[in-house]
Amino acid sequence: MKKFEEKTIKSEKIFNGKVINLQVDEVTLPNGKTSTRETIKHPGAVAVIPITKNNKIILVEQYRKPLEKSLIEIPAGKLEKNENPLAAAVRELEEETGYTTKDLSFVTSFYTSPGFADELMYIYISDQLVKMDHPPQGDDDEFVEVHELTLEEAKQYVIEERIHDAKTNYAILYLHALGRM
Repeated sequence: MKKFEEKTIKSEKIFNGKVINLQVDEVTLPNGKTSTRETIKHPGAVAVIPITKNNKIILVEQYRKPLEKSLIEIPAGKLEKNENPLAAAVRELEEETGYTTKDLSFVTSFYTSPGFADELMYIYISDQLVKMDHPPQGDDDEFVEVHELTLEEAKQYVIEERIHDAKTNYAILYLHALGRM
């Protein structure tokens, strides 16, 4: 038995969507009592920390409906069914920024919200970017603006909460800790 394991008694699928699925599980707790867990199932996601030859971070600004505001973030997106995370990272980089790379290095992966979701995000980095002449079109319902910021500018954006999501904050902290820029 896993430490503090909660055994599922029954599971009810509530919603199956394009991005997430929601289910409600009845579970047996480690102390023998029962409880209910609302769980979001997500296919996983990727994000890229793209660094230009001028030592600037390429970020994208887009409107986030759940927050009712725009955020500036590192390029990212969800995995398609059976998609390799490395291939997905290159795809998202190309679609969102118009850059590509043949040198993408894995940094880490982490669960974005383990209290209610199983989304696992993979983070990659590249400083070997090439501007594409004809970048692929992104999603029809996705509108982004590309920004290039120094690490110091990005840190200021964090303070101003223009950068206000976990993956991008992680990226900035990672770059700061490396002393790369």
